[in-house]
Amino acid sequence: MRLIRLRAWHGGLVLVLVAAVAFVFFFPSDEPAPERSSGPPGTGPVTLVSIGDSSVSGEGTGEYLPATNGPGGNWCHRSPKSTVLVTSVPGIEKTVNLACSGAATEHVRLTDKTKYTEGSQAAQLRELTKDHRIAGVVVAIGANDDPKFSHRINECAQAWWGGPPCSDTLAKHWPDTINAMTPKIVSALEDVRAVLAEAGYDRSDYQLILQSYPSPVGPDIPESLRSLDGCPFRRHDLRWISTEGVRIIAEGMSRAAEQAGARFLDLSRAGEGHEACTGGDDPSAEWFTRLTVQWDDLGEVDRASHAAQESFHANIAGHAQFARCLTEFFTATEPTATCREGEDGNLHPAPPAG
Repeated sequence: MRLIRLRAWHGGLVLVLVAAVAFVFFFPSDEPAPERSSGPPGTGPVTLVSIGDSSVSGEGTGEYLPATNGPGGNWCHRSPKSTVLVTSVPGIEKTVNLACSGAATEHVRLTDKTKYTEGSQAAQLRELTKDHRIAGVVVAIGANDDPKFSHRINECAQAWWGGPPCSDTLAKHWPDTINAMTPKIVSALEDVRAVLAEAGYDRSDYQLILQSYPSPVGPDIPESLRSLDGCPFRRHDLRWISTEGVRIIAEGMSRAAEQAGARFLDLSRAGEGHEACTGGDDPSAEWFTRLTVQWDDLGEVDRASHAAQESFHANIAGHAQFARCLTEFFTATEPTATCREGEDGNLHPAPPAG
């Protein structure tokens, strides 16, 4: 009898629960369900962030935050004139630059690797989510991995003194080199996504943009400046860097963006006509630095090895132009675009280069 009573009691309880669920389903409360605020979750200013290497840290502007200009070994050369910091995206209330000159993908990822004393940029982004609402993350990374692009530029400059053109050797393995780089970029982008997901972000809450690299040099340099006076390169090498070199890097980065579900902004043709030394006696129209040496630093042991670090990077005008193109791309809907100079002499996003 006791067993029968217990079963009856359980059966009654089930009926009560079913009735309660049905009441809630068919007769919902008059209290509206809490709605998620539009845009990124959390509290704080709506923020656009840059992550990556020298191309977005601001290397080449000549203006750097003091803490990133050598003290304690920090040479990240983070500039107040860097691309993201001079954008003007509607709705963005704050811009933050986490990039570090010389960084590779391992310095973006959630690893214990450091670059110039600084740890993971993805981990820095995690801290930022605590009091910022992240609307977008612009990433430029990969050139310091397998391509070691800045080193290759230096090798090409050294080849000006003699020996075979640097591009003859580079061209043989460049596609394979970029293929090795691509999955590393994908992993870095995935770690950025993981940090934001951990903070409660859906993918629709923010934009993830991968930005490629422009060529700082081109073949149209006056002969008098193809020297230590500005741009010591062979014309053969200049032609390869500005066409094949950056183009193949961009193709690999485009594949990485697609695999990670990121938007892609191609800068491989952004500097055409404004490369270092192309202005001859008037460098005002150039968007990149020429061979640049901080002569005073040569007399200090801890600074001497960084005295030429700014060479062949975007200058203030270049970062301003990239920011203009990025601003327009951020507010557009196309998944990919290439920055090209318009009739007004400024960069604008255009359909991907064919």
